[in-house]
Amino acid sequence: MEKNDPRIRERLAERAPDGELPCAVAFALAEELETSPATIGAWADELQIRLVKCQLGLFGYAPEKKIVKPRESVPDELRRAIAERLENGRLPCRAAFAAAELLGIRKMDVSGACETLDVKIKPCQLGAF
Repeated sequence: MEKNDPRIRERLAERAPDGELPCAVAFALAEELETSPATIGAWADELQIRLVKCQLGLFGYAPEKKIVKPRESVPDELRRAIAERLENGRLPCRAAFAAAELLGIRKMDVSGACETLDVKIKPCQLGAF
């Protein structure tokens, strides 16, 4: 963690005044501050800021925490994109984001396909799971 960069602490305080930081905002901060999402996640943890509204729908939603639902069917192209990116039987969050971008679909479409295929998404780029 970049302890000597007060900008991270300041920007997190500004962007999470209620103690919650949406996933998309964490990624925007990482880009703005030219640091990694993992660094933003570590700082959020240290500052006791709760990560919410996972872009994959896996955590941070009330009341059920997780909002992603299995897809009725998984197109072959998406099934292949997931299979090609598996690491130890799991799909890393960064790989789920990459598959969504490659196919021009929503990130939650990828996580929904993973639910259908019984593929766990892990690890989180922010360190939430």
